[in-house]
Amino acid sequence: MADLSTPQSVSRAALLRGRWSPRRIALRPPWAREERAFLAACTRCEACVSACPESVIGQDSQGFPQLDFSGGECTFCGECVAACEPDALSLNRARTWCAQAEIQTSCLALEGVVCRLCEESCELRAIRFQPRPGTAPTPVVEVEVCNGCGACVAPCPAGAVEVKEGKRT
Repeated sequence: MADLSTPQSVSRAALLRGRWSPRRIALRPPWAREERAFLAACTRCEACVSACPESVIGQDSQGFPQLDFSGGECTFCGECVAACEPDALSLNRARTWCAQAEIQTSCLALEGVVCRLCEESCELRAIRFQPRPGTAPTPVVEVEVCNGCGACVAPCPAGAVEVKEGKRT
């Protein structure tokens, strides 16, 4: 996986030569501070990784915690916060959790294959399928309902569901 933990600085020459591509910031645990404050506070001690009962907190290439839903979902239990002594994860942070599932173009349903595993794995029913005449229904994420837990990621046989940071409230 590419390193997504720090913003990339790019020179004008690299941009003009096409040697630059935008990188997203890694998806941090739900109670992470704003990215710069999080990176400054986090000691990379791995306490949050060890504390996560669902094993969805891993590390990026620099050792900072990031979410990986390939094996499960976040239950928002707060064990990672309790284990974070440097306070990089804090229930008192100003930033709100706003990650949400997104369906990518590799979705089997978009290719006409009937598949509803993401919908079936979502307890909140944040993913529904909209009928399309003559082909498989299309998945739609109800952004008002989706809590970004990642339950829909691992079951997808095409790897077409990603949880990404949404707009902050």
